[in-house]
Amino acid sequence: MSRRAIVIVPTYNERANIPVLVAGLLAHEHVRVLIVDDQSPDGTGEIADEIARQHPGRVDVIHRTGQRSFGRSYIDGIKRAIHEPVDVLCQMDADLSHDPRQLPSLITATSHADVVIGSRYIPGGAIVNWSQRRRLLSRFANVYIRAVTRLGVRDCTTGYRCWRREALASLPLDRFLSDGYSFLMEMLFVAAQKGLHITEVPITFVERREGESKVSRAVLLESAIVPWRLIATRGSRIEGSAQGSR
Repeated sequence: MSRRAIVIVPTYNERANIPVLVAGLLAHEHVRVLIVDDQSPDGTGEIADEIARQHPGRVDVIHRTGQRSFGRSYIDGIKRAIHEPVDVLCQMDADLSHDPRQLPSLITATSHADVVIGSRYIPGGAIVNWSQRRRLLSRFANVYIRAVTRLGVRDCTTGYRCWRREALASLPLDRFLSDGYSFLMEMLFVAAQKGLHITEVPITFVERREGESKVSRAVLLESAIVPWRLIATRGSRIEGSAQGSR
């Protein structure tokens, strides 16, 4: 794995998980980490700062202010990361549900794709420690999203992804509609509309070990509505770029 990569990790109340995640990521040569803390009241931001002091040049931290937003956290991180001397920008959850040991396979796949999805729903993919109800809900969500948006991706809701830098820089992020976890779906939809080459590699997703899940009824409702909003406004966000929207 010789491609240079930076992993963007949004955090909110992940103080127990972020040291473990960063240690796993830094075990890979040519990988840097950008933590985007969204005003965590549990001190995650302070812990992230200490990690950055211990690893100068490999770990950086953004402290967001203003209204909390998962989507805005990613936008702030991406706008900074696309100007770094890297080939690949990656997205990961902070809760250890995404295994850092699987990162090299995603990065390597960017040699022949613009976007690489860490997928639970292709052969070789798996989910650990989810209830049957949660599995069915996730499966239904992906079938629903594909039916409405016509996306060809099997796992539209995964947060484990790697992008070629120029591909991610081409997305008009400031025109996006979603603030919550549907931001991930919108990124894929716009990428597909722009004709970017998207591929999937299998991952094993493990339910979070520490802290509380951030999936709420509001998140589920947003996930039901956003696909229709994307279809209704699909022509308005295809042009432009992340760099140009600064």
